Amino acid sequence: MYDVIVVGARVAGASTALLFARAGYRVLLVDRARFPSDTLSTHYIHQPGIARLARWGVLDAVKATGCPALERTVYQVADVRLDGCSLPADGQRAAYAPRRQLLDQILVDAAVEAGAEFRDGCSVSGPVIEDGRVVGVNCRSAQGTPVQERAHLVVGADGMRSPFAKAVGAEYTVQDPLLSCIHYTYWQGVQADFELYERPGRWVGAVPTNDGATLIAAYHPQSDFDRVRGDALATYLENIRTTAPSLHERLAGAEQVERLRGTGDQQNFFRRASGPGWALVGDAAHHKDSITARGISDAFLQTDLLVESVGDGLHDPARLAAGLSRYADLHQEELYEGYQHTLIVARLEVAPERLEMLRAIQQSPELTAHYYAAAAGGMPVDELYDHELFQQLTAA
Repeated sequence: MYDVIVVGARVAGASTALLFARAGYRVLLVDRARFPSDTLSTHYIHQPGIARLARWGVLDAVKATGCPALERTVYQVADVRLDGCSLPADGQRAAYAPRRQLLDQILVDAAVEAGAEFRDGCSVSGPVIEDGRVVGVNCRSAQGTPVQERAHLVVGADGMRSPFAKAVGAEYTVQDPLLSCIHYTYWQGVQADFELYERPGRWVGAVPTNDGATLIAAYHPQSDFDRVRGDALATYLENIRTTAPSLHERLAGAEQVERLRGTGDQQNFFRRASGPGWALVGDAAHHKDSITARGISDAFLQTDLLVESVGDGLHDPARLAAGLSRYADLHQEELYEGYQHTLIVARLEVAPERLEMLRAIQQSPELTAHYYAAAAGGMPVDELYDHELFQQLTAA
């Protein structure tokens, strides 16, 4: 019998297995995919997420992949251009955007080194429930052998459409409509920082990643998805040309090195994050539009919240129940502000009052750093609004 079984071994699941294993628990980590492998992602990890990687001792492995440090962010909308970098988070000033076949494997390897058992190619058919409590999972090994494994706690980290969440009856506590759709691909020969460009109804982002490649993503309103995918590459390039002309110019002579990927299913929700014998982390518990690139950093935050809430009480049913309840309460409380900010951005509306705010911020490198820190989840938005210089500039 295991202490913890984690279903899903991407960033949320692998980091959860890592921290529980380091806490001395016997952990089984399973994923239906074979590793290493890629997954749909914009890769960017904000400074708070990087600080967690450093604290967990795996940041050096990320750096060793050759992934570039991103210490400059450019955000341009209308006549506003914010050029700077977030305030450091626990001493980490740079962001990174590693490819997922690298990052996910690094976290899995760290979990295994900490004592977790990992089974890839292992599909979970559903939880084992006894007397209303999850006590394990039914799964099928990579060889096709049916297996039942039992644990004190089962963690669902199996993504936005989480079969585990559905099976345990984790209802939505917050749910909002789809807002934007995304298409992206990778380019060689493009010099870029972390760059964001916005105009009404359009958004473009550039994210340098491994092997000298730059991910360039183009966003449209969700209502345009069927039209966009009818000629996705041409529409993608036209969005870049009209929204980010300077970036489009840099594509001249550059090489598209992978196929165009896209999705019109960027759901926005919170699910109930725990129940008897189970918890959810990552996209299974909370998903939002990718436009603010908060997914990976927020997955790491959830991992920390869950493992800290359970603490050393996993073998005491009453303490475990209290810890899981505490996790569910903290989960939405800690993530809701970033969720609301993402919904505002994903509507792709350039509101006059937001432009006025950004015009004030661009006058000060200090405020720019605070703005990027708030966008990264490194500080509450109210701290930016309460900043003395912001108050002076907006009152002028």
